[in-house]
Amino acid sequence: MAEAIVSTILEQLASILVEQTAAEVRLISGAEEEVENLHRRFHLIKAVVEDAEKRQMKENAVRVWLDDLKHASYDMEDVLDEWNTAIRKLQMKRSSRDTNASQPVRTVRPSFIIPSYWFSPGQLVRRHDIATKIKNLDKKVDNIVRDINAYGFIISREQGSGEVALRPSTTSFLDESYEVRGREHLQIKVANLLMSGSESSTVSTGGSSQVPTQLPIIISITGMGGIGKTTLARLIFNDNVVSAHFDKKIWVCVSEPFDDIRIAKAILESLEGKAPDVVESQNVLMQLRESIEGKKFFLVLDDVWTEEPQNWERLWGCLRCGSKGSRILVTTRKVKVAIAIGTTKSNIIPIELLSDEDCWSIFSQVALSIRSDIEEYKKFENIGRQIVGKCKGLPLAVKTLGSLLRFKGKIEEWQRVLESELWELEEVDKGLLGPLLLSYRDLPPPLKKCFLYCAIFPKDSRLEKDKLIRLWMAQDYLKVKGREDIEVVGEEYFESLAMHSLFQDFERSEHDGRKIIRCKMHDIVHDFSQFLTKTECSALDVNKSRLQLPCWKARHLMIMGEMSKEVPFPSFVYNETKLRSLAVPRRLYYKRTIASSKLFDRLTCLRSIDGPPVRKIPKGIKKLIHLRYLAFGWNPWIKELPEALCELCNLQTLDVSECSYLKRLPERIGELINLRHLINSWHDDLSYMPRGMERLTSLRTLGSFVASRGKSSKACSSLKSLNKLKHLEGSLTLRGLGNERDLGDDNDDEKVDLKSKMKLVDLHLRFDSTTKTKDHRVVLECLQPPPSLEKLGIYGYEGDTISPTSDWMLSLTKLRVLTLQFCIKCECLPLLGKLPCLETLTLEGMSSVKRLGNEFLGIAEDDQARADQAETASSIIRGTAFPRLETLEFVGMAKWEEWDDCEITGGKTIMPRLRHLSISRSPELKALPDYILGSTSLDKLSIYSSHHLKARYNNQTGPDWPKISHVPNIRFTLHGPAAQGSL
Repeated sequence: MAEAIVSTILEQLASILVEQTAAEVRLISGAEEEVENLHRRFHLIKAVVEDAEKRQMKENAVRVWLDDLKHASYDMEDVLDEWNTAIRKLQMKRSSRDTNASQPVRTVRPSFIIPSYWFSPGQLVRRHDIATKIKNLDKKVDNIVRDINAYGFIISREQGSGEVALRPSTTSFLDESYEVRGREHLQIKVANLLMSGSESSTVSTGGSSQVPTQLPIIISITGMGGIGKTTLARLIFNDNVVSAHFDKKIWVCVSEPFDDIRIAKAILESLEGKAPDVVESQNVLMQLRESIEGKKFFLVLDDVWTEEPQNWERLWGCLRCGSKGSRILVTTRKVKVAIAIGTTKSNIIPIELLSDEDCWSIFSQVALSIRSDIEEYKKFENIGRQIVGKCKGLPLAVKTLGSLLRFKGKIEEWQRVLESELWELEEVDKGLLGPLLLSYRDLPPPLKKCFLYCAIFPKDSRLEKDKLIRLWMAQDYLKVKGREDIEVVGEEYFESLAMHSLFQDFERSEHDGRKIIRCKMHDIVHDFSQFLTKTECSALDVNKSRLQLPCWKARHLMIMGEMSKEVPFPSFVYNETKLRSLAVPRRLYYKRTIASSKLFDRLTCLRSIDGPPVRKIPKGIKKLIHLRYLAFGWNPWIKELPEALCELCNLQTLDVSECSYLKRLPERIGELINLRHLINSWHDDLSYMPRGMERLTSLRTLGSFVASRGKSSKACSSLKSLNKLKHLEGSLTLRGLGNERDLGDDNDDEKVDLKSKMKLVDLHLRFDSTTKTKDHRVVLECLQPPPSLEKLGIYGYEGDTISPTSDWMLSLTKLRVLTLQFCIKCECLPLLGKLPCLETLTLEGMSSVKRLGNEFLGIAEDDQARADQAETASSIIRGTAFPRLETLEFVGMAKWEEWDDCEITGGKTIMPRLRHLSISRSPELKALPDYILGSTSLDKLSIYSSHHLKARYNNQTGPDWPKISHVPNIRFTLHGPAAQGSL
């Protein structure tokens, strides 16, 4: 970590000196000499820091020296960033004077040099203050340098540039199926125990005796850390046969300390799909008992440590209410824990160390799978087997080293790993510290910082990849070259850490299996990151009786637990003035808020703030000059953002999603010209977007944009403001549509241009019912999306047809998901069957549609004429309609009576991949077409509140039941699911 920080400082100091020489102006009055001294000293420090980081594992004094160096470097970074920010603000002021306010302001890349005539007398004082801070730091660094000789550090002659050498690109991450190698017999054994018919068990009463009881049976997987307990449990949890055996599956990471109420809430959240809204312990347990009663559940309690049976009793009392056949699978390192929670000896499954051959099988698949040449494989096999022998049968160690050596193509590199002195260390779990340290040391300095930052998250956290990258951005961990997008660099860093096996349990996009959405860290890898960061990165629980934080050393902090009148926000946090990150998960919101004035007045070094439960944002927020990431998402109190927030010129991410009472954005938002992500999704109460939005030309993410022509003089003039935001990507919602005036002036040649935003993949168009219906079609036609769009939703549109004259919808050749909702005046549909990639189609509240004709399949009238089938009631389809459609939903189609059939010829098909058809609240529909009834791919048919269909196709009583009886899953109910959305 120290090496990474020192590299950053050197880059900043070098920039100062170079630009000072080029500009031939004085930099900071009275501190020029100190800046040059610091540059020389940090060069010397960088030369020895590699040796210091190696020795810190064995020498405590060296570890202290590195701590002093790190914190001095942090302070130096803050001072340089303060100077940087002062320059940036002055450049912005000059630009605002010299540029017409209506013109967009470019993103400012600050220079450390600026002509002296830009400064007023007050600004000169500020420069003097910065100079004083630099002088003080120069003295502190001088003391650190003096100790170099005392420790006899070895000077590294080959100092890298600190650049990240990216791995060769791959199509996907490694197949994780190898992780169960050597455990197949245990997987079968545990699965059989889970599904066996034996329903008797025993539970410990806290003494030596055990009391017989009826279910659920507890099965415990035991073994040392890194041996594969969680991996085995996860494979069983995801097994389709096991899953089908239970009504409900729940996975909870327990870890330390054992908190039965937290576990109960986690179970409830999994069962109910949302966090419970109760806080009191007894109410939580009562709700759990009610939710689990009568259900046959499969519960995994991962990483249990408690050896005290009484800690388990209240939770066990609730779990016993499950129905016959319920099972609990526990993973723990200790057999004592398994016995304490009531596992019988026959149900304790110990995991032994892997054999050498199983270890080699895993290692070779990871490290040698890209080497197809047999001779090359044999060349590495001998030394590879020696390295595997040092892993002591631990699959985590094997996988980590395999990932490390996967892209090292020289025998010498493998030899260095084999002969490393790190194999002699024993500070962490036996056999694991060496491999993890070898993998960590292989990372370039920027990647080391990114990895260690993850120590701030609690164990077993789901890490949102995009959010994690934005947090790395806020700490300036990502090194960008030229015009490269910083988010792209973040993706590359993430992939590199994943390929080092430092991330796991990847959750991928439902439609794009290559795209990772979330991941986790193995608990031992997480312990390793905390071991390296010490007190720098901490996650603290407010519910612990003794809560304290070492003064001045904390830099990144997450506050966990649930605050209340009895458990307030820890006041000592306000004194941690060196904090760079503060995160407060939204569960803390329920009972207590924090003193926002203290937070923003004192913690002025913060670079990221995530979710603080504040009722109001004070003007003092402008003091947080280093702030890059500000998230108030899901805050139920904030009504407005102060104008002072717009003085945070470094801000990159502003997240106000789900702030249900937020009425407006600040009028000066256009001054946040370095803002890259404005996350304002689900903001129905915003009535307009402030003028100046078009100046935010760095924006990559914009959750929603409200069209509001004429509603406010403070609003953007038209949707053409979006034209300046050329880099938008991801998802965008346009609200308040339907007024033709929002498209701009008639005498203006410029048109609204969404088509050129090729990185937009998800677009939602929400029309305002108060606008003129005749304008809706004009507006829709002008909002042509890019052809790369994958998801489209149109809501509240009141035109009589969704068929723009330009037919832009048919140009969406990559569209996968289409939703048409509450288009109540639309009588006919576009030629949707021609969309080649459409996978999911939802039609809801289309109350004027009476008939689904051949246009729905993509057969135009002229095609029908050429078909020579005028005498027949059905048409012939000569191409595949809806070639990739898998899910088709109709909801609230009140007047829909007919669904036309279509004759199929020449081996062509209609909906050949359809798996799920759902029809809800469509009472007038009489019958399904033959191409649906004869579908061989249809797996699930759901019909709700559609009386004619139920009478026609119902089992036993329906005359046409034989036509659908081949469908595996059929469901009829009188009452269907609620509407999916509203305007």
